[in-house]
Amino acid sequence: MSKLALAAVAALGIAGVAMAQGMPKPTTLVDRPNATDGEKLYVEHCAMCHGPNGMGTGLLGRRVQPALLEQRSGLAAQYVIMAARRGIGNMPPITRGEVSDADLKQIADYLAAGPHGAAK
Repeated sequence: MSKLALAAVAALGIAGVAMAQGMPKPTTLVDRPNATDGEKLYVEHCAMCHGPNGMGTGLLGRRVQPALLEQRSGLAAQYVIMAARRGIGNMPPITRGEVSDADLKQIADYLAAGPHGAAK
């Protein structure tokens, strides 16, 4: 078995243990098939940390309530862009190679228009 296959099997095992221990399943586009534009990009690039099961949510929850970015109001789009590009707290900077300026603007506009009920 290749190293990649072994890594995939190990990852599935870890995910299975986490779910067996009562941790919720992370949000993916499968869960939100009607997501469009900024919401879709948010789920693709941000929800793994800032969604209901994300590690970023726990750390953010120590400073801000509600911690789920989609449930927050008062997020300025320019602030989201700055925080993403520079990094903030334990969040590393998100480079243009990871998320283009145009995509980040759509994500920021989506979050600025919140709160959104999809973040349950």
